[in-house]
Amino acid sequence: MSLRPALGAAALLLLAALPVLPAAADPAESVTVDPTGTIAADGTVTLSGTYRCMAGTGPVFVSSSVSQSTREIHYGIGGTKAVCDGAEHRWQNAGKPSTDALKAGAAQVDATVMELRPQGLLPLPHFHATHTQDITLTAS
Repeated sequence: MSLRPALGAAALLLLAALPVLPAAADPAESVTVDPTGTIAADGTVTLSGTYRCMAGTGPVFVSSSVSQSTREIHYGIGGTKAVCDGAEHRWQNAGKPSTDALKAGAAQVDATVMELRPQGLLPLPHFHATHTQDITLTAS
């Protein structure tokens, strides 16, 4: 067995043994989702909201996903680099799912503020805040 597959297997075992991290470590940290998003004629979805997070030691991002008609299928809608300085900031993500599954109407958005914290050899996720919001996608 070569070294590369052995290291990959060891990394997977390490990740599988990690506990699930709490959704928000600090009650002063938050993420919101605006009640309305847009969907363009070409299928591009734009979502937005606000976030607040405290200082981090690694890169931090606001990610979002949208689901419609079934909660089992989520479509990732972009990611935005976050500034964690304790102040409230706006975020906006745009993306085009690979299918034409999304249409104007009711939808549900999951937004997450996540940091990649350096932990030994691997950066590990630390969740600053998460939020799920029912929204309306409007044609733009």
